[in-house]
Amino acid sequence: MSHDTLRRPRPVKTSARPSAVDPGRRRRHWTRRPNPLAGAGSVLWLVVVIIPIYAMISVSLTRQDEALGNNALKPPSHPTLDNYNTVLHNGFGHFLLNTLLVAASVVVIVLALCVPLSYVAVRARTFWSGATFRLFLLGVAIPAQAVVVPLYLMIAKLNLYDSLLAIILPTAAFAMPVSTLILTGTMRDISEEMYEAMALDGASTTRMLFQLVIPMTKGGISTVVIYSALQAWNGFLFPLIFTQSDGPRVLTLGLFNYVSQFGVNIPALLASVVLSGIPIFAVYLVARRALVGGLMGVGGK
Repeated sequence: MSHDTLRRPRPVKTSARPSAVDPGRRRRHWTRRPNPLAGAGSVLWLVVVIIPIYAMISVSLTRQDEALGNNALKPPSHPTLDNYNTVLHNGFGHFLLNTLLVAASVVVIVLALCVPLSYVAVRARTFWSGATFRLFLLGVAIPAQAVVVPLYLMIAKLNLYDSLLAIILPTAAFAMPVSTLILTGTMRDISEEMYEAMALDGASTTRMLFQLVIPMTKGGISTVVIYSALQAWNGFLFPLIFTQSDGPRVLTLGLFNYVSQFGVNIPALLASVVLSGIPIFAVYLVARRALVGGLMGVGGK
């Protein structure tokens, strides 16, 4: 055997310099470019949002005799917490508890009805399921003010007037169309192969719902929870029309305690608004990404 046969081949040297620019690197460089117009728009929007909140908090720390004469944007010369003390000792806890009960009940009703309804609308694919789904979505176009008189007569016939159920049931009914739209848009993103895999394993329709659909639509369900809770928390028309006494009164109606025929206690009124907005604002901060993601999925498939 010759010496040339035993000679090992030399490794081929490759150039360390890439032949083309990495598209990912170019994309990252593009995203780092400053956008002054977007930055200016964000700052302007932040100012528009912050100024009313600042004015509301500032006036709520002002004495009543100074609230009307001073500029709302001017910091209070002598800040006081007497307005918050007045609100807390004027039935605020009772109104807050009623509002929490209404919001929790509305969320439970909406989830219990809209999740199966959306599942049937996505999976059944029959004429009747599609027609029922379209008929159900007509509720999006019907304002509550247009049907308040028939609702009042129905609630009076059912002996539900001046009770929390008179607020819970209509609020849940008007939150269901949008909630169904959100959930159907999220459930349509589940691939057909996953349904077929569970069907081959012998899974029933109920098992697919609880083991596949619900875990895969947590974003849409979170959006529905926040949306329906906001509808119940900020609702004013149904509590105003369907309740009368202080027993079932909620936070939105509790604001009337600071309005009389002789004037309005503006600092105490704004203090009540600040306190009533803290719980729902905290919920929004925790689940804001799920809310935005779920709403973006509505216009999907």
